[in-house]
Amino acid sequence: MTKVLYITAHPHDDTASYSMAVAKEFVDKYKDVNPSHEVVHIDLYSEHIPEIDADVFNGWGKLQSGDQLSAGEQKKVERLTELCEQFISADKYIFVTPLWNFSFPPKMKAYIDSVAVAGKAFKYTEQGPVGLLTDKKALHIQARGGIYSEGPAAQMEMGHRYLDTIMQFFGVPSFEGLFVEGHALNPDKAEEIKEDAKVRARDLAPSF
Repeated sequence: MTKVLYITAHPHDDTASYSMAVAKEFVDKYKDVNPSHEVVHIDLYSEHIPEIDADVFNGWGKLQSGDQLSAGEQKKVERLTELCEQFISADKYIFVTPLWNFSFPPKMKAYIDSVAVAGKAFKYTEQGPVGLLTDKKALHIQARGGIYSEGPAAQMEMGHRYLDTIMQFFGVPSFEGLFVEGHALNPDKAEEIKEDAKVRARDLAPSF
């Protein structure tokens, strides 16, 4: 069975967030077209995503040396392992974020750190790192209040560009972006912009 991870990094739901509203349209249409596929929602604002801290580094070191981990170290390391195994076992990824300060919410970075594991998502070779997730697909749905798809502002956007880089690093061959932008810049057209993005989401879902 095809497994899809629907990974959202937004404190609001689809009634208050442009990215979440468009993502809901996409996922609903995707489920309609692919009723046998399993879609797992990972809400990064409700899930426990450990940051890479001293406990984690100490725990990893103890695993290598065979020393006993503390309870705190064990809990964090086990959770990170669980997240990584879930990620690499999936076939497709849908990332949903707003554009905050030219990037995405820090919870998304913490999640990416939890799955960027050597020997799982990539491996080191004499020729350099090689991605291991070569049979996956990924999509990033991102809301941007301004216009970042063209002009000088395009170089300021670092959220989608980061995910693009990390997907390439993991070896993911197909990574697309679906953007909702300009609604804060043009508030009188905000609803029209959102509805247009919903249409594009429904049109894109069958081919994902």
